Amino acid sequence: MSQESQTIKTTRGQVVHTPAGEGQTLWVMGDTYTIKATEKDTNGALSLIEASVPPGEGPPPHWHAREDEAYYLLSGSLEVLGDDRTFMAHAGDFVFIPRGTRHRFKNVGLHTARLLFLFTPGGFEGYFTKIGHPAKPGELPPPLTEADVQRSADAAPEYGVQVTWDDSALHV
Repeated sequence: MSQESQTIKTTRGQVVHTPAGEGQTLWVMGDTYTIKATEKDTNGALSLIEASVPPGEGPPPHWHAREDEAYYLLSGSLEVLGDDRTFMAHAGDFVFIPRGTRHRFKNVGLHTARLLFLFTPGGFEGYFTKIGHPAKPGELPPPLTEADVQRSADAAPEYGVQVTWDDSALHV
């Protein structure tokens, strides 16, 4: 399995094709993320990530200074915080979060939720590659550690993200 998207050059740029099951897969803070399109693949336009979020997981409240973020839920349900509003998003729902908006999601259900993340402009996938661990096929993500939290906090300023950690963020 390759770790890079396939690209086809055209007179208008390049077509990117990342087949099912392909892309760099990482464990990020208890979730599993597969990077389907990078800033490099899309000439800076966007990043697209497929995510699996186990019950009880999801990032702490945070905001992005440089990117807008959108989710499309493929399966499951997530509790979403957008600014000061909390709501449930279900399979088939779309959520858009403008840059500078405090947000988070959490899987409060019994089953793993699957979603697509879209970041515009691209580049935020670099944060995930910096803080994540290469996923191992057939294994579950390891428990979150204090070292994971520290790595995330250390990388945050470089990617224009501000994280609000609380005691519930660390499940160790």
